[in-house]
Amino acid sequence: MHENELEQSRDQEGHWVAVSDLMAGLMMIFMLISVVFMVDVETERNRIQDVAILYDHLRQELYKDLQEEFADDLPKWGAELDKDLSFRFNDSEILFDNGKSELKQQFKTILGDFFPRYMRIITQEAYHDDILEIRIEGHTSSGWLGAYDEDDAYIRNMDLSQARTRSTLGFVMGLDEVKQNKGWLKQYLTANGLSSAKVVRDASGNEDPERSRRVEFKVRTDADSRIATILDQVL
Repeated sequence: MHENELEQSRDQEGHWVAVSDLMAGLMMIFMLISVVFMVDVETERNRIQDVAILYDHLRQELYKDLQEEFADDLPKWGAELDKDLSFRFNDSEILFDNGKSELKQQFKTILGDFFPRYMRIITQEAYHDDILEIRIEGHTSSGWLGAYDEDDAYIRNMDLSQARTRSTLGFVMGLDEVKQNKGWLKQYLTANGLSSAKVVRDASGNEDPERSRRVEFKVRTDADSRIATILDQVL
């Protein structure tokens, strides 16, 4: 082999050795990054799990307190308490006149008894710092006498459900028994008209118009927002 060729061959060998060393170094770096990332993901997964467990326990405790407080009242109010912390007033004959948003006197009487006791429970030290929202939800059936079509009925029912939740909100905010919590209520209590978006159905899947016409008080915790914050930190 000529001297020039030998020197060129040595240069090529040196070049490939350098590239090989570089690739090995890069692989080590990538492996270290992967290990660190997996450790971080595992840590954040555990944090999310801890948050979920904490808020599931909180939900169970709050449900128990509400159930103990209102168990005797639910039948006479035509109401029910779900484990998802939805307190439903289902008896449409008690709530509003057909197509109207003014509260019936019987519903005002019920709310005057219910809401101060409800507030006393959810504003306890064990709960109030973890509450994201107290939603007053208005729900209707899908029908509307004289509507042009289903869309027209939905829009009319949306207006009605929103008006009903505003009436309910205004009434409970004006109760003397909750004046000391007025600032907290303005921050967390909301009125939400949902029209017929979430009608109640029977076992056969058919709409139950009477049970669909209801008002719900629903507690939302900030578990979702805390988990979203953890995910943002990871990503």
